Amino acid sequence: MAVIRNSLALALLLAVPALGTPAAAGQIASACSASDRAGGNIRLCGCIQAVADRMLTRDDQRLAASFFKDPQRAQDVRMSKTDRDNLFWDRYERFGQAAAQNCN
Repeated sequence: MAVIRNSLALALLLAVPALGTPAAAGQIASACSASDRAGGNIRLCGCIQAVADRMLTRDDQRLAASFFKDPQRAQDVRMSKTDRDNLFWDRYERFGQAAAQNCN
């Protein structure tokens, strides 16, 4: 569980502005560009968006992007008991792992 949490934290903490790639036009990249959690790595944010495009629906991306502005929302969704939130969190964890593996 700690590895998964660390992977998600890595994906979120390393996400930064991305305006140079087609994948960077998505919701995750937009949230990255508004985030102050990292230092301007355009390629990394584009990579994270590309992984999101492959693994998350638009609705999933919208929710995940909201975590950049409101990290407490991520915790609330993670701790939620609803099937919808639990299914999302499973997808989000897989996304975080894939982003951490592919976007170093």
